[in-house]
Amino acid sequence: MLLNKTSSRLVGQTNFSRKCNMENNSTSDIVILSGNSHPELADLIANRLGVRKGGCSVYHKTNRETMVEIADSIRGKNIYIVQTGTKDVNNNIMELLIMAYACKTSSARSIVGVIPYLPYSKQCKMRKRGCIVTKLLAKMMCKSGLTHIITMDLHQKEIQGFYDCPVDNLRASPFLLQYIQDSIPDYRNSVIVARNPGSAKKATSYSERLRLAIAVIHGEQKEAESDEVDGRYSPPCLPSRSRTMDVPVGVPVHPAKEKPPINVVGDVGGRIAIMVDDMIDDVQSFVAAAEVLKECGAYKIYVLATHGLLSSDAPRLIEDSPIDEVVVTNTVPHELQKMQCNKIKTIDISVLLSEAIRRIHNKESMSYLFKNVTLED
Repeated sequence: MLLNKTSSRLVGQTNFSRKCNMENNSTSDIVILSGNSHPELADLIANRLGVRKGGCSVYHKTNRETMVEIADSIRGKNIYIVQTGTKDVNNNIMELLIMAYACKTSSARSIVGVIPYLPYSKQCKMRKRGCIVTKLLAKMMCKSGLTHIITMDLHQKEIQGFYDCPVDNLRASPFLLQYIQDSIPDYRNSVIVARNPGSAKKATSYSERLRLAIAVIHGEQKEAESDEVDGRYSPPCLPSRSRTMDVPVGVPVHPAKEKPPINVVGDVGGRIAIMVDDMIDDVQSFVAAAEVLKECGAYKIYVLATHGLLSSDAPRLIEDSPIDEVVVTNTVPHELQKMQCNKIKTIDISVLLSEAIRRIHNKESMSYLFKNVTLED
């Protein structure tokens, strides 16, 4: 009898110690590596997960070649590389590819790319004699050794089909919706504005969740592709006669497009206008839309976007525009832009990325992170 009690006690201690060892091993298997694009975001993610960032040095030689040196052993570890797209986008991509390949050749168990803003995501359609760069980038990432991708608010959700590995396209809309409810006074008197008809689906989704009206800006002035001269627009050669027909054979001419004047479809008079989009890079179109909204009677104008690239002289244009606030997340670093413009506000989304990493590492379902979030691109 005493032997049975002793053996059961030993079995219980063994199970408890085995469970503790499994938890310790699970935590120690996570390695967070960071490139030079956004080390602050990587620190936030590592702190939320309670792990130490792995030792990794990424630098450039005198001939501008990218060098990667991993200080710690990563054999059999689960690697999470935090690298986003910034103004120095080409170096960001090469750093990510070389880091992933270095982990692959060092016998890492899995290599997950945490890329909050996926570079070249706008070049996902064929235009003129160009190419679909997003497809090329997807092939390069998979070949370099990445086994999983975590990103946020892709420009087009169909981009996930370019990858030969799983892609989790997270959504920042819950954070932006919460900001509207908590930080915009009298938000019930607001109207969600689509900057162009292409973003009407996203604006509609926001308006349905907040139970607000929607307005669409139509006739945005932009240079048409047909205005540029290249060989494709030269007139075709018309044969004199066809062997099988008695009428001349030719190619019909496409009618020219006429740009309509900018107008607002919807009532914004005496209301707060909230423009929503996936990214804000060149702010001239946003400023032009804000001026139209101001003329139509909107007394406050907000711009909400996931990725705040804010290139060129965007801070100055925002400061001089009728826009009251520009709210973006920290998927892209923009501290310098915030110093130049007081209207730029930042929302931290590191909690979402860290939770996604934790669920992937523990092989838990990711559906909770997408629950009730079905924004259309």
